[in-house]
Amino acid sequence: AASDVYKRQEDSLMNIKEAKEQIKNAMTAYFTKDGFGGYAIPIEKQRPVFLMGPPGIGKTAIMEQIASELGVGLISYSMTHHTRQSALGLPFIVQKNYGGREYDVSEYTMSEIIASVYDMMEETGLREGILFLDEINCVSETLAPSMLQFLQYKIFGRHRVPDGWIVVTAGNPPEYNNSVREFDIVTWDRLKRIDVEPDFGVWKEYAYLSNVHPAIISYLDVKHSDFYKIESTVDGKSFVTARGWSDLSDMIKLYEKHGLKVDNALVSQYLQNKKIARDFAVYYDLYMKYKSDYQIGEILSGKASEEIKRRAKAAKFDERLALLSLILDGVNEGMRAVANEEDMLSALLACLKEVRAGLSNSAADAVKLLGEKASAVRAKIEKGKASSSLSAEKRHTLNLTAAALEEEAALIERNDRPSGTAAFALMKKDFDSRVAALKKNAEAAGKKLSNAFAFLEEVFGEGQELLILVTELTINAHSSRFISRYGCKEYFAHNKELLFYERRKELIEELGDLNFD
Repeated sequence: AASDVYKRQEDSLMNIKEAKEQIKNAMTAYFTKDGFGGYAIPIEKQRPVFLMGPPGIGKTAIMEQIASELGVGLISYSMTHHTRQSALGLPFIVQKNYGGREYDVSEYTMSEIIASVYDMMEETGLREGILFLDEINCVSETLAPSMLQFLQYKIFGRHRVPDGWIVVTAGNPPEYNNSVREFDIVTWDRLKRIDVEPDFGVWKEYAYLSNVHPAIISYLDVKHSDFYKIESTVDGKSFVTARGWSDLSDMIKLYEKHGLKVDNALVSQYLQNKKIARDFAVYYDLYMKYKSDYQIGEILSGKASEEIKRRAKAAKFDERLALLSLILDGVNEGMRAVANEEDMLSALLACLKEVRAGLSNSAADAVKLLGEKASAVRAKIEKGKASSSLSAEKRHTLNLTAAALEEEAALIERNDRPSGTAAFALMKKDFDSRVAALKKNAEAAGKKLSNAFAFLEEVFGEGQELLILVTELTINAHSSRFISRYGCKEYFAHNKELLFYERRKELIEELGDLNFD
């Protein structure tokens, strides 16, 4: 039976988003330095964070997000894979002189874990980071006694975690993992404990941001209880986790790309609950049938046929929800693309301003300068990969930026490599054309959004379908960003209470700043 210290306090449970903010706040405090350059909270007083929660709810994912947002390194280890030797280092014999006599003394090589932190510091130049140790309450019996020393002093063997590296740990409650070892109160008293529970609403925000397959979001909107479930059956454990849904989404998109069949055989590999896997596989087939039947492209172009409108009016609620999901996916695709273009152009503009400064020398080689800048951007990508401090979205933006710089270099190459003012004129012309294309794409995305509202207004009137559409657009980071920049009169008309646009008027008009003069 689990001891009392393992039992979660219901009034202190957090969702993963709240836990992330708690950890970021702790990191900010731990990284704070005093007037003499030392850490305001001494290293030995910086309690490691302990995330306690069921498996697959995103504990590792939020560590990657935190590292990216704080711009620090991240080293992750699962402690179940470590023996005493790998964690503490291997013993070797050295000779020492004490009182005039020689003695053989055991010392230890550096821990693999500590060495990996130093390796990252050498490779990336980052001096601050997070050492994330997962499943720390499942360590082997031989390693358990060393964990108390580590949690208090950040030392494995004779080697300490470098200053500036914060320790975050995680583990599952005993009911989820038979290998859990109970911590005593002395150990708990050295940890900053955060209890986490699954929360579909919070995961849904992440799902939109990460472009999780819309069929999964639509299905879970109807069946919240299928989002996270762990049960004991006569056949053993039956479970579905947030991680399972996310990984299934990635695989479905690749199957669709290659024309492979998505069926129960695939779904059940990720959703290890027979009923939920079967239900979702059936729903996916139905969802794809709706996608074909409703001709979403026609709806978003404002050309929906009367037959489609009649079918939508007569549809049952679950079919209407699927239709709404398909429409949302169609409009979000364009708005997400605009957001990616905006981020790329902002990054490109910063690079081109530096290149322009280098062109002040009339003999400067623009192709070389652009190539160097592209190489610097790609080096930043590699550094981010090595340090796990670069989100997938930021990596995508940097890849687009590097490609744009290389395209500009090729443009100048094709025009006989002019330098100085002539090279700048070519760069400016290319950049201006990219901004014009962005504005055109934004206009097209806005038109699709307006057409979506028009279709729903005509078919459903002022029903709950419009409320659902407005709500989904509000919680989706890409669509809320798009609307705040470009507006949407239909959205504001149905969302007067939120006063979304009025509250965000102070936002800087980034497009207005994309002026390469």
